[in-house]
Amino acid sequence: MRNVELLMPAGNMEKLEYAVRYGANAVYLGIVDFSLRAMRKGNIITLDNLDQAIELAHSLGAKAYVTLNIFAFNKDIKLLEGCIERFKDAKPDAVIVSDFGIFNMVRKRIPETQIHVSTQTNTLNYESVKFWKDLGANRVILARELPIKDIAEIREHVPDIELECFIHGSQCVSFSGRCLLSDYFTDGERKANHGNCSQPCRWSYKLVEETRPGQYYEINQDERGTHILSPKDLCLVEYLPQLIEAGVDSLKVEGRTKSLYYVSAVAKTYRQAIDECIKNPSADLHKYFIELQKVGNRGYTTGFALGENKPDSYSYDISKGLAGADFLCEFKGHEVDGKYLVKIKNKMKLDDEVEIITPSEQFTAKVLEITNDEGEELMVGNTNDDVWIKFSTSPIEYKYALARTIGVKSHVS
Repeated sequence: MRNVELLMPAGNMEKLEYAVRYGANAVYLGIVDFSLRAMRKGNIITLDNLDQAIELAHSLGAKAYVTLNIFAFNKDIKLLEGCIERFKDAKPDAVIVSDFGIFNMVRKRIPETQIHVSTQTNTLNYESVKFWKDLGANRVILARELPIKDIAEIREHVPDIELECFIHGSQCVSFSGRCLLSDYFTDGERKANHGNCSQPCRWSYKLVEETRPGQYYEINQDERGTHILSPKDLCLVEYLPQLIEAGVDSLKVEGRTKSLYYVSAVAKTYRQAIDECIKNPSADLHKYFIELQKVGNRGYTTGFALGENKPDSYSYDISKGLAGADFLCEFKGHEVDGKYLVKIKNKMKLDDEVEIITPSEQFTAKVLEITNDEGEELMVGNTNDDVWIKFSTSPIEYKYALARTIGVKSHVS
C-alpha cells in the first residue's frame, strides 16, 4: 500500500512544531483576515512571522500550506493586494483557496506556488475536479459529504491531481461549512466564513410562542437534549485502508483552535495507524479508535464516508467536546537530578499513576516527588503551576513529553 500524507493543523508556532514532531508530514496554517480559523491567542502566526513558521516546518522535514480560504469581499481583495508579496516571500508549499478572485490573484502574482482548492468549494464530483485541474489547481480538498466509493470514482476519472479529504475532527452542520448562522445571531460581528464562527450549532435552544412572551419550551430530540444542530466529530481511523485504496493523497485533521495536547495526541495516533495499515492493509485498527477517545470529542461518527449520514451522527446531549483522559502536564524541557519542570494543566498528586507520551514513547509512570522552585516538597501540583516532578520512569524525549490520566473515561462514546 502506498504512502500518504498526514496533514495536521498548526494553530500557532508551538502547535506547528509538536504536530510535526508527533508525526505530521505537513501542516496547514492561517493568519487573521484570510483564514477560516483565526487564532488570536498564544504565539500566533501573523504576516510578520509567517516566513519563520514555514521555515520551522521545513527544518523539521514537513511541508507548510497557508490558508487563504475566506469568502472574499472587495475589501478583502484590496487587503490581499497590499500584502500578497509577503505570502510570496514566505515560500509556502501551497496556498489553500476557495474564492475565484483569490485563486486568480495567486495564480498571477505567485505563479510558482501550488494551489490547493478548499473544501469550502463543495467539490463532490469528478467533473468539478477536472475543472479545478484545468484551471491550474494542484490539489482538491474534497467535500466532507463524499462517501469513500465516490472518492474512488473521482480518482478513476482524474488520476493526475492530488486529492485530500478530512479524516478527523469537528464537523459543520452546514454543507461543507457554508453557514450563516453565526453571522445572523451575532449581527455580523462573528462571521463564520471570515474565521470567527461563534458555533451556534453547538448552542442549546428553546422555543417561545409569540402570544406567550417569556414562556420558554425546551426542544427535545427523543428526550436526549436540545443540541439539535450539533454534529458529532468525524473519526475515520478504522477506514484508513479504504481511503488510501480509494486514491486519497492527503489525510487531513481539523483543529487549528484545539489544544497542544489534542494536536500532539491525534497526530501520534494517526501516524501509528497509517504506518501500520501501509505495512498491513488488513490490520485491525480499532485500538487507535480507542486511543482517539482520550482527546476531546463530542462522540465520534463516520459522517458520510460509508454512504449515509445517520441520525446518530448528531450529538443531541452535549455541545462541548469531552476528553476520555485528562491532560495533566506539559514538560517544559528542563531536567535536574531526574526531576522535570512541568506546567500543570490539571491537578496532579503525589503517587498518581499517569500516562506519558512523547513522539516516540508511550508508557505509564508514577509520580514520586513534586517540588517547587525553592525545593519545597509538595503533595499536589495545582493547575497552571510550574513545578518539578520526578517520575518512576523517565521519558527519553522529555522536551516534547506530555502526561495524561490512564485509560478512557466512560462518558466518551
